[in-house]
Amino acid sequence: MAETMIGVIGGSGIYEIAGLDGADWVTVDTPWGAPSDQVLTGRLNGVAMAFLPRHGRGHVHAPNSLPYRANIDALKRLGVTDVIAVSACGSFRDEMAPGDFVIVDQFIDRTTARERSFFGSGCVAHVSLAHPTCARLSEACVQAARDAGVRVHDHGTYLAMEGPQFSTLAESRIYREHWGADVIGMTNMPEARLAREAELCYAAVAMVTDYDSWHPEHGAVDVSAIVATLAGNADRGRALVGRLPGLLGAARAPCPQGCDHALDHALMTAPERRDPALLARLDAVAGRVLGTVPG
Repeated sequence: MAETMIGVIGGSGIYEIAGLDGADWVTVDTPWGAPSDQVLTGRLNGVAMAFLPRHGRGHVHAPNSLPYRANIDALKRLGVTDVIAVSACGSFRDEMAPGDFVIVDQFIDRTTARERSFFGSGCVAHVSLAHPTCARLSEACVQAARDAGVRVHDHGTYLAMEGPQFSTLAESRIYREHWGADVIGMTNMPEARLAREAELCYAAVAMVTDYDSWHPEHGAVDVSAIVATLAGNADRGRALVGRLPGLLGAARAPCPQGCDHALDHALMTAPERRDPALLARLDAVAGRVLGTVPG
């Protein structure tokens, strides 16, 4: 069996993981540019871990200008097998209250200005995204949240907006009443798309901070209130992450959902027509099917 390596992408409020054995911030170079920050590596309860602060330490990157491809490539290049994406979100449901966690299983992508794929002209690929998160990994997150005493919802649809501004009232009402979205955020797309292309299992933990702008008793999003909620959510998020090594274990079996073989039938460009320059950039994310070894 392969070795599990859990990669955690920390969202707003989560900029590090405490308690890692052999903790070391490492610089990872990728052909897609620099990731958001260095990656914190180490072991937690005997399981290899890698932590990447999505916005960088000090929150220096905006959601609409994050280096999504570099982030996913960096984790894959380090040997990550399972990605836990933690992020703040607004809620469209009364029952999904500030302080609750939602384990996302579907996305509506409303982003418009981000690079969505590692592939393109010179090496075309189409992966399935019908089920964009890994059920096995999501179930582990649900259990970890419950073990940590977190109020958690075991499924939900996340609407990814471009940002960096929050929703208008009209948008908020449409997303809630007509589109069936449960939560809204700015960062999980194209992250989930890229993780699937990189054959990484991906689970999304959305930490509710507010009710967006639809709720008649809460009004518009108040950033000061969000910041206050983030502090408590960050502690609960770290508690969830701390329980994952015990649930996932150090030895990793193949993904039952096939996330780790998402590229098996995805490459469309004939081998003799593939662009060598693009293939060189794909060494980490698609090395298994291209026969290359990550650097």
